[in-house]
Amino acid sequence: MITGLQDTIDGLRSTIAELRATITELNARLGQDSSNSSKPPSGDGLKPAPKSLRAKTGRKPGGQPGHQGSTPRMVATPDQRIDHRPQECRACGHGLSGVGSTRAEARQVVDIPLVKPLVTEHLLHHVTCPACGADTVPDVPGATRQIQYGPNANALMAYLVTAQHLSVSRAAQLLAELMGMPVSTGTVQAAVAKAAARLAGFAAWVKQELRAAPVPHADETGLRVAGKLCRAHSASTPRATWIWVHPSRGRPGIDDAGVLPGCTGFLVSDMFSAYDTLPGLAGRQLCCAHLLRELRAVTDHHADANPGKGCWADQAAQAIRAAIADPASAPAAREQILDALRADEPHNHPGGKLGDKHAALARRLATRIDDYLRFTTTPGLEPTNNPAEQETRTVKIKMKITGGMRTLEGARHFTTIRSYLATARKNHQQALAAITSLFTSQNIWLPVTP
Repeated sequence: MITGLQDTIDGLRSTIAELRATITELNARLGQDSSNSSKPPSGDGLKPAPKSLRAKTGRKPGGQPGHQGSTPRMVATPDQRIDHRPQECRACGHGLSGVGSTRAEARQVVDIPLVKPLVTEHLLHHVTCPACGADTVPDVPGATRQIQYGPNANALMAYLVTAQHLSVSRAAQLLAELMGMPVSTGTVQAAVAKAAARLAGFAAWVKQELRAAPVPHADETGLRVAGKLCRAHSASTPRATWIWVHPSRGRPGIDDAGVLPGCTGFLVSDMFSAYDTLPGLAGRQLCCAHLLRELRAVTDHHADANPGKGCWADQAAQAIRAAIADPASAPAAREQILDALRADEPHNHPGGKLGDKHAALARRLATRIDDYLRFTTTPGLEPTNNPAEQETRTVKIKMKITGGMRTLEGARHFTTIRSYLATARKNHQQALAAITSLFTSQNIWLPVTP
């Protein structure tokens, strides 16, 4: 009986240890937000705002000195001018009719006229040839059917769906009310497809631009397509962006666009291991912002489990921030990180999967420390992958508004146009003007090679 009870006690102790590890892991998940994980800020919900990784600058909120404001300015030649003259003196009531003014004070009101569609009717005259009797009808570019929408209307449809992230149905509703004419969802989808089809030349240009870039950035994020999870991949530089969609997150998805496998520069990205298998790269710069969030998660857990005691992750985070603020301090920061990792003992990690995750982070930091600090020795590298994350953020906005994309083809149309708009913005071109050029110009806009 005693032996049986001892076995039961040992089993219960083992179960309790497993349950404690599970509870610790679940509590850590509940404590995750955008400051200590890869969750986007939109996933933080209504709980108190997480502590930002940004250091305080001491600057006051609002526009900073030298910032160019966006206050409306008066135009030199208004569309119409209305004179307002007083009829009687405000002080004594004397009539002022016919009395000349001493000066005129101008005040301008900027308004938008009611939108009314401009309908152009083309009369195609049939003429019978007196020689052979054949019936000839002239060709009218842009009027191939009995009724259709013009280039500006098509550009506005594509703009609302891709630049403003409206769903196809909401864009159709807005246009129907705005233009006073019924617009079907199929018409809106067709406009987006037309815009994407005209970007084949841009796609070839931007891929070549990215392959030749000395420092491309890369990232990927989830996108729901036809009820399944796909991946939106991005590659970007300060003047070019390409975003594409593929069912796979790994090498099949990375290789699909034919961009990153041809790169020979330094790739800035997160820790995703598939990027390590790319051939020809000069090296990698791992994102320090991702690392700081991971270290924050370890520090938060350590503070709850061991209040008042120091944590290796906090020391490593301080060293990373010091290197970002002053790259010349990188050698000292490197030694500080290694010292913190050497002082760490296995029993400092919690049990279960959470402890394994903390230990794996410590091993990775020790192994890849040169990749994290490469920005301090290689000119042109940034310590974070924020530019690439900003490119994929538009995909998250689209998914949050619409819930996802209905077809893979539609998702690729969207990301192709988003790539074009992002590149246009980087080259100081307005989004609506860039999309309109796809329907009105024979040669679409492309950045001028410096």
